[in-house]
Amino acid sequence: MVLMGVAGCGKSSVGAALAARLGAAYLDGDDLHPSANIDKMSRGMALNDEDRWPWLTLVGQTLAKSEGPQIVGCSALKRAYRAHITQTSGETITFIHLAGTPEVIKARMNARKGHFMPAGLLTSQFAALEPPDAGENAFSVDIDRPLGAIVEAIVTQLEGVKT
Repeated sequence: MVLMGVAGCGKSSVGAALAARLGAAYLDGDDLHPSANIDKMSRGMALNDEDRWPWLTLVGQTLAKSEGPQIVGCSALKRAYRAHITQTSGETITFIHLAGTPEVIKARMNARKGHFMPAGLLTSQFAALEPPDAGENAFSVDIDRPLGAIVEAIVTQLEGVKT
């Protein structure tokens, strides 16, 4: 499965907690970015599709190679990106959109330390975001609540998907 959403929505913290809850492995998709992408974002420059496609391919390939339950944190902002990850993986991928208002997410970004993504890029992330729709294997979870409540909301949704 892929935890998706704009920078600062909690992919890393929710991913680690959800993986522990489900007995899955968690991989932060940021770790798959080439250094050129990280350098670009660190300078406050938004990535373009030319920057993203190789990274998205690597995310899909990583999911395809996983043994056992795997959770990857990846922005996957556009439908085409999610379709590419799914196609590349050759698997059925569930996308979980960690949804929050710009105000909530900006406050979270300003509070975190040591991340390469500046809060100034949040506007471009929201501009690019295409929230999942009913035609996708995806659901959204509101992040304006404590971490444990977010994880339990996801688990409840996943249990509903399996039945």
